[in-house]
Amino acid sequence: MAKKKEKKGLSKKQNHRKATFKLMAPEAQSVLLAGDFNSWNADTHPLERTSNGMWKINLNLSPGRYEYKFLVDGQWQNDPNCKSYVSNPFGGDNCVKILK
Repeated sequence: MAKKKEKKGLSKKQNHRKATFKLMAPEAQSVLLAGDFNSWNADTHPLERTSNGMWKINLNLSPGRYEYKFLVDGQWQNDPNCKSYVSNPFGGDNCVKILK
Protein backbone atom coordinates (compact mmCIF):
# COMPACT_ATOMS: atom_id res chain seq x y z
CA MET A 1 0.00 0.00 0.00
CA ALA A 2 1.37 3.42 -0.95
CA LYS A 3 2.14 5.86 1.80
CA LYS A 4 -0.07 8.96 1.74
CA LYS A 5 1.94 12.13 1.15
CA GLU A 6 1.52 14.71 3.91
CA LYS A 7 1.27 18.39 3.06
CA LYS A 8 4.18 20.46 4.33
CA GLY A 9 3.81 21.12 8.03
CA LEU A 10 0.39 19.56 8.54
CA SER A 11 1.19 16.70 10.83
CA LYS A 12 -0.33 14.47 13.47
CA LYS A 13 3.06 14.00 15.13
CA GLN A 14 3.60 15.10 18.72
CA ASN A 15 6.06 17.88 17.81
CA HIS A 16 3.45 20.14 16.21
CA ARG A 17 2.75 23.68 17.37
CA LYS A 18 -0.53 25.56 17.52
CA ALA A 19 -0.45 28.33 14.93
CA THR A 20 -3.19 30.96 15.09
CA PHE A 21 -4.04 32.99 12.00
CA LYS A 22 -6.45 35.90 12.41
CA LEU A 23 -7.65 38.88 10.46
CA MET A 24 -9.93 41.76 11.41
CA ALA A 25 -12.39 42.05 8.51
CA PRO A 26 -15.86 42.95 9.84
CA GLU A 27 -17.30 43.60 6.37
CA ALA A 28 -16.03 40.36 4.82
CA GLN A 29 -18.37 37.55 3.83
CA SER A 30 -15.62 34.95 3.57
CA VAL A 31 -11.99 34.66 4.68
CA LEU A 32 -9.85 31.71 3.62
CA LEU A 33 -6.23 30.85 4.43
CA ALA A 34 -3.75 29.58 1.86
CA GLY A 35 -0.08 28.80 2.27
CA ASP A 36 2.67 26.36 1.56
CA PHE A 37 1.32 24.19 4.41
CA ASN A 38 -1.81 23.39 2.34
CA SER A 39 -0.33 23.63 -1.18
CA TRP A 40 -1.93 27.08 -1.52
CA ASN A 41 -5.42 25.54 -1.56
CA ALA A 42 -7.53 28.15 0.24
CA ASP A 43 -10.65 25.98 0.12
CA THR A 44 -9.22 23.67 2.78
CA HIS A 45 -8.87 26.33 5.50
CA PRO A 46 -11.83 28.70 5.93
CA LEU A 47 -11.58 31.00 8.93
CA GLU A 48 -14.39 31.31 11.45
CA ARG A 49 -15.94 34.70 12.09
CA THR A 50 -16.20 35.89 15.69
CA SER A 51 -18.83 38.28 17.01
CA ASN A 52 -16.55 41.34 16.77
CA GLY A 53 -15.63 40.87 13.08
CA MET A 54 -12.38 39.03 13.71
CA TRP A 55 -11.78 35.93 11.56
CA LYS A 56 -9.67 33.17 13.10
CA ILE A 57 -8.31 29.66 12.56
CA ASN A 58 -5.95 27.48 14.61
CA LEU A 59 -3.74 24.93 12.86
CA ASN A 60 -1.39 22.29 14.20
CA LEU A 61 1.86 22.67 12.26
CA SER A 62 5.33 21.22 12.62
CA PRO A 63 8.07 23.68 13.58
CA GLY A 64 9.33 25.53 10.53
CA ARG A 65 8.90 28.51 8.21
CA TYR A 66 5.58 29.02 6.42
CA GLU A 67 4.42 31.42 3.73
CA TYR A 68 0.74 32.37 3.65
CA LYS A 69 -1.93 34.84 2.52
CA PHE A 70 -5.63 35.40 3.16
CA LEU A 71 -8.28 35.22 0.46
CA VAL A 72 -10.92 37.78 1.50
CA ASP A 73 -14.09 37.74 -0.58
CA GLY A 74 -12.06 36.47 -3.54
CA GLN A 75 -9.21 39.01 -3.19
CA TRP A 76 -5.71 38.08 -1.98
CA GLN A 77 -4.64 40.02 1.09
CA ASN A 78 -1.61 39.96 3.35
CA ASP A 79 -1.84 39.78 7.11
CA PRO A 80 -1.51 43.40 8.34
CA ASN A 81 0.10 42.09 11.55
CA CYS A 82 2.76 40.11 9.69
CA LYS A 83 6.30 41.14 10.59
CA SER A 84 8.12 39.35 7.75
CA TYR A 85 7.41 39.16 4.01
CA VAL A 86 8.99 37.45 1.01
CA SER A 87 8.46 38.13 -2.69
CA ASN A 88 6.26 35.69 -4.55
CA PRO A 89 6.43 34.74 -8.25
CA PHE A 90 3.34 36.85 -9.05
CA GLY A 91 4.95 40.22 -8.29
CA GLY A 92 3.56 40.52 -4.77
CA ASP A 93 4.54 39.46 -1.29
CA ASN A 94 3.65 36.56 0.99
CA CYS A 95 3.58 36.72 4.77
CA VAL A 96 6.02 34.53 6.69
CA LYS A 97 5.30 32.79 9.99
CA ILE A 98 8.05 30.92 11.83
CA LEU A 99 7.17 28.27 14.39
CA LYS A 100 9.93 27.13 16.74
